[in-house]
Amino acid sequence: MSVWDSIVGQQQVIDQLRAVSTGDGAAIAQSWLICGPPGSGRSNVARAFAAALQSPDHGLGDEPTRVTRQVLAGTHPDVMTLATDKVTIGIDAVRDLIVSAEQMPTTAPWRIIIIEDVDRMLERTTNVLLKEIEEPSPRTIWLLCAPSAEDVLPTIRSRTRIVSLGVPSDAQVARHLEEHVTLEDADGNSLLGADGQPVRPDHALAMRAARLAEGHIGIATLYAGNSDVLRDRDELVVGLVGLRKASQAILLAEKLMESAKAQAKQSVEAAVAREERAFRQLNGLGPKDRVPPSLRPVYNQIGKKDDVRRQTTRRQRDVLDRALNTVASVYRDVAVLQNDAVDSVGLVNLENAEAITDLSARLSRRQVIDALDEVETARRRLAGNGNPQLVLEALFCGMT
Repeated sequence: MSVWDSIVGQQQVIDQLRAVSTGDGAAIAQSWLICGPPGSGRSNVARAFAAALQSPDHGLGDEPTRVTRQVLAGTHPDVMTLATDKVTIGIDAVRDLIVSAEQMPTTAPWRIIIIEDVDRMLERTTNVLLKEIEEPSPRTIWLLCAPSAEDVLPTIRSRTRIVSLGVPSDAQVARHLEEHVTLEDADGNSLLGADGQPVRPDHALAMRAARLAEGHIGIATLYAGNSDVLRDRDELVVGLVGLRKASQAILLAEKLMESAKAQAKQSVEAAVAREERAFRQLNGLGPKDRVPPSLRPVYNQIGKKDDVRRQTTRRQRDVLDRALNTVASVYRDVAVLQNDAVDSVGLVNLENAEAITDLSARLSRRQVIDALDEVETARRRLAGNGNPQLVLEALFCGMT
């Protein structure tokens, strides 16, 4: 199985990076900017590229090498990844990376530094990074990820080789879901069939999840694997198209907040449980075995209260951002109907086509544009740490 098999709908980029990774190492650019809209898989592309550069078989073997597995799991000593749960990437974290980047690789051909969401850097932080991007150490490669080249300062952009990802088609996303996604139970545990194999989504569910996610692979995976999340989305759409009074708007905002909190809590708890299981397996411990005193300090770092609180807040923001995408998709569908464009671009919310058709008859085109603007205003307010409950109430009240 090639390291590139998990990349969805980016064949042109795969061909480009595969040729680089199997070519003359002296000709490799050492600073890259991988751009793509949210959900296009830019971080996955960066990790796959890193694995292809580091692995002896360039990630093309029938079975992944130990190096490939380490890179994809984030445990390779010569591949470092900087991601953040915060609004911005801190300057101290970047300085620490630069210290590592100046060292020679220990076991692999390259020392590779991946920075996810480099667009979250403030200008002062970016300036610290600039010199390393301009003159990287001889055996260091920088892989920066951002939604678009325009989201990165020109000083960085002009010194990198830019790779642009597209939005995968619904069919490509659905095929990925059918082959790689495992359905989950109410507690977030993977479902297994009688033969012990993972239970995959059927074609109808995969196609629906892909359509509703609008090309976002991560969201499509969530919709296909977790029926509760998909149900919450359906309820939001039904509540939205039925808005008539301010009281309904307040209740819809309250219900969405409750859903966001519950989803965030469940997601973080499941992540902590997976990390605990992985720790026990790595150290030869059973599910109920007592953790030895020598391992207890490391084990206690899993699920620390401060980390859980920060991760829960971030996951809640992700749920609300996904909800805003859902709201925008409804008014996008209204605009499609008002402009007789269904045959050319289709509807996202096919299951609610009748209610959305009624909504399109009630609203003027100006009102639809204003509603889409209000969604973006709400998104900016949430990004600026506005009170989520008040932001949602204002948004929904404006749509009654």
